[in-house]
Amino acid sequence: MKPGTLAALAAASLVALIFLCLGWELWLAPLRPGGSWMALKALPLLAPLFGILHGRKHTFKWAMLIAFVYFVEGAMRGFSDTGTSARLAILEAALALVFIASAVGYVRSTRPGATPAG
Repeated sequence: MKPGTLAALAAASLVALIFLCLGWELWLAPLRPGGSWMALKALPLLAPLFGILHGRKHTFKWAMLIAFVYFVEGAMRGFSDTGTSARLAILEAALALVFIASAVGYVRSTRPGATPAG
């Protein structure tokens, strides 16, 4: 894939992950009726958003570490929760994996000496 495509995929999955975290904890399946403070878990995802949208390679590198935490939470809650919450957790894990994979691809394709993939 081309670096631009990978960057766009990473940005889209990051934005989707932010909206999923907010929707999950405020409306779709909150821990408490009416929403919960767990919606604040979306805040760390806002930190790398500007750098990701502007294609800064260094931001892609450290944002992968943040996304891994969301993958772990999604995997854990996907197996322990039930119903809607479990499905949202699996979606969270999947979006985190998409972000990580596209970010790795972007970083690798923009390193010096990288040959363009056909």
